[in-house]
Amino acid sequence: MRIYTRRGDDGTTGLLFGGRVRKDDPAVEACGAVDEAQAAIGVARATADPGSELDRLLIGIERDLYVLMAELATAPANRAKLVAGTTSVTADMVTSLEPVIDAVGARFDPPTEFVLPGQSATSAALDVARTAVRRAERRSLAVAAPGSHVVPYLNRLSDLLWTLARWQEDRTLPARPDRPEELP
Repeated sequence: MRIYTRRGDDGTTGLLFGGRVRKDDPAVEACGAVDEAQAAIGVARATADPGSELDRLLIGIERDLYVLMAELATAPANRAKLVAGTTSVTADMVTSLEPVIDAVGARFDPPTEFVLPGQSATSAALDVARTAVRRAERRSLAVAAPGSHVVPYLNRLSDLLWTLARWQEDRTLPARPDRPEELP
């Protein structure tokens, strides 16, 4: 099997259930942003212990993002072919993130000031993933169909990633100086 097809050499790409659009089409931009977010989540997952709670949670999220991309990669004329939970995001997928946010958030004291990413490799990777999800959310606004749960899912996911990052911060590191002039 060859990975290249040459069909995209003309600057177009195929959509789920058929049709082609330019690679700079807003739907393709949204899918690309979600793809970046999924990859960033993969980087965060790579810093977690294999089989850990965080690893398993992030795998589930990465799989959800395949569903979300399928919905975004479907032309409006073919949206009736989408299958809830398989190729389109459901309300349950959105609300299922909320108890996870609440449960993880109960494991740490919330920050009392703005967070400076980088307390640990995992928390920093989760913060990068969160910002990628926010970009995907902004790109998806232009193409999500009325009544779609794509944007709410991404909104909730960014909240979850922020919460996971705070949970993963290594609080055993010594306090870092706030200003460069305080460095030794």
